[in-house]
Amino acid sequence: MSIRKNKENKMIEQPKKGELTARRPYDLWRDMDSLFDSFRTGFDDLFWPWAGSTGLTSYAQGRTPAMDIVDMGDHYEMRLEVPGIPKDKIDIQVNQNGIEIKAECEDEKQEKGKNWLRRECSGTSFYRSVELPEELQTDHIDAELQDGVLFLNLPKLEPKPEQKAKKVKIK
Repeated sequence: MSIRKNKENKMIEQPKKGELTARRPYDLWRDMDSLFDSFRTGFDDLFWPWAGSTGLTSYAQGRTPAMDIVDMGDHYEMRLEVPGIPKDKIDIQVNQNGIEIKAECEDEKQEKGKNWLRRECSGTSFYRSVELPEELQTDHIDAELQDGVLFLNLPKLEPKPEQKAKKVKIK
């Protein structure tokens, strides 16, 4: 067994050629994840250099609407930012365990005769799916779109009573 420094300047043990070492079962998964992450980052940097050092992840995050969900005790409040998407293009599907929101909005007008250098505003689409910890009343859900923000009120089927923290005295 030899000891050397890796890229992060940390000391690691490296087995000599032909030497067997004990490994945990999940080490292979971690190694494969690391291998695929480095491949994806290099591939993304090659084809999407404008996306920044994190590659496609930051580009995809820019196209995925931001979402907030708050547990209000008897219901959930959800807020989703969907600027520029009309309400008739948003599809909301709810079941007792969660919610799916998707939209596809294409630019209908084709402007001919222009010499486009870059065209990124031709349309957008997204899909968000969230599984919630408590069942929902699917027939009492309210949705409202105001200024590019979608507000949803998701009432719970059987709200759990709020558990308040109790102070414990030390003896």
